[in-house]
Amino acid sequence: MQNQFDLSKPIAIGSDHAGFEMKEFVVSYLEGRDIKFKDFGVHSTESADYPDVAHPLAGAVEKGDYALGILLCGSGNGVCITANKHQGIRAALCWDEEIASLARKHNNANVICIPARFVSETAAEAMVQVFINTTFEGGRHENRVNKIAC
Repeated sequence: MQNQFDLSKPIAIGSDHAGFEMKEFVVSYLEGRDIKFKDFGVHSTESADYPDVAHPLAGAVEKGDYALGILLCGSGNGVCITANKHQGIRAALCWDEEIASLARKHNNANVICIPARFVSETAAEAMVQVFINTTFEGGRHENRVNKIAC
């Protein structure tokens, strides 16, 4: 099991229309820190179906093409449910730094799902920073995480 993200690989980021503006904020955060990423869309606030972004992003993270994924939608639930349909994805719905940290430390989450309508830009930035920089603790948690996949 991978205990830490390989940040030599880019990060995958995507959203639906409800998460678009927050995604653009997170993209600017990543750019400002010279973190490589690929934007899976969407590219406007025009209505879009979250599975059309979440499935390709989750598939690419699952294949190992990206270090991790960041998904945003209005509540975070739609993209999270969709991403978790992929066998190798452990997507976590996060709304503050502590939850983002625990998702990495205890669940070895590889996709963070952010509820764009319910968090501030400051909170989103903090969650992404913590998610990227937190290492999976392994130990007793590794045994549990190994039981997740069907």
